[in-house]
Amino acid sequence: MTDPQTLTILGSTGSIGKSTLEVLRLHPERYRVFALCAHRQWEGLLEQCREFTPDYAVLGGAEDAARLQAALRDSGVKTEVLYGADALCQVAAAAKADTVMAAIVGAAGLAPALSAVTAGKRVLLANKEALVMTGDLFMQAVARHGATLLPVDSEHNAIFQSLPAGFKPGLVHTGVRRLLLTASGGPFRNRAAATFEAVTPEEACAHPNWAMGRKISVDSASMMNKGLELIEARWLFGVPGERIQVVVHPQSVIHSLVEYVDGSVLAQLGNPDMRTPIAHALAYPERIESGVSPLDLFQMARLDFQAPDFGRFPCLKLAYAALAAGGTAQAILNAANEIAVEAFLSRRLSFPGIAQLVSAVLDALPVTPADTLEAVQSADAKARARAVECLRHWA
Repeated sequence: MTDPQTLTILGSTGSIGKSTLEVLRLHPERYRVFALCAHRQWEGLLEQCREFTPDYAVLGGAEDAARLQAALRDSGVKTEVLYGADALCQVAAAAKADTVMAAIVGAAGLAPALSAVTAGKRVLLANKEALVMTGDLFMQAVARHGATLLPVDSEHNAIFQSLPAGFKPGLVHTGVRRLLLTASGGPFRNRAAATFEAVTPEEACAHPNWAMGRKISVDSASMMNKGLELIEARWLFGVPGERIQVVVHPQSVIHSLVEYVDGSVLAQLGNPDMRTPIAHALAYPERIESGVSPLDLFQMARLDFQAPDFGRFPCLKLAYAALAAGGTAQAILNAANEIAVEAFLSRRLSFPGIAQLVSAVLDALPVTPADTLEAVQSADAKARARAVECLRHWA
């Protein structure tokens, strides 16, 4: 029997992290947890440490880390607790970790994901913002350091499964004509756009098909999530934006498709459950049980498809524009959106205000080459500052 694969989970108390641990429970002989990481949810991390006994646990701040360390000591668990951004990078690059699940939401996940890449790890990428912000820089690092990059987002994982065997991220097969990214349309697909001003955070977070965190749920409601996935797909699969088509598919059964030049279209189907792409990435190129119920074709009454409405969902149009602009525009888009979603969730900005704020920041800041990490981080910081300034003026 081979040694178990050792795993670091960045963002273990989030929806992707929890789903990853669910898959691991089904295969205790195949996987061992090396490190678990969360931001502030030390009590949730405590329960995970008690069950999986990792070598390390990482939290964002010193106070939460002290609470967790004391609780673990009382429980007799010998996990060492670290804290801070440097500690995240440390466990992501640690020699004892074979695989890193990069599932921290937002720009905060960029540095540890890059640390895992530069250490040559097998990286399961669920943090789309890392590629959105750095694009070609990230893919160059993957190639330079010999890392293995496997997509976990359901759409990108579906495309990966529908591409020829032996495909390597960043290098598209010459026979591919288009990538078709499916989108559920979120909770407001059929809601009158005239009522969007009254949308509440609770309504935006009530996704009809997927169980996700609050930030990603809002992004799905505005279709910015699909815009970020568009940019991620461009860099993962080496396909320009004009050859990536977003298709609204309300049932979320077809997770994405690849159209070939000979007229063939290959798709990956399954129930809308993130454990499927997680299990695929964990075991690739093998297949393992995920805990997801089999898809019942006889219960599917229909499969619907429609073009996205850019007037109803301007965030998607902004993402296409940022991708076309290149350079730091993608980092600016992402940073402004993070500030806008945070403001919406705290009821300081209306739902339509998300796109308005992102557009205002994109218009205000110059686009420069994204040829260094420092340039990307500078653009990110300037975009956040500008977004905060706009919010203050609008208030």
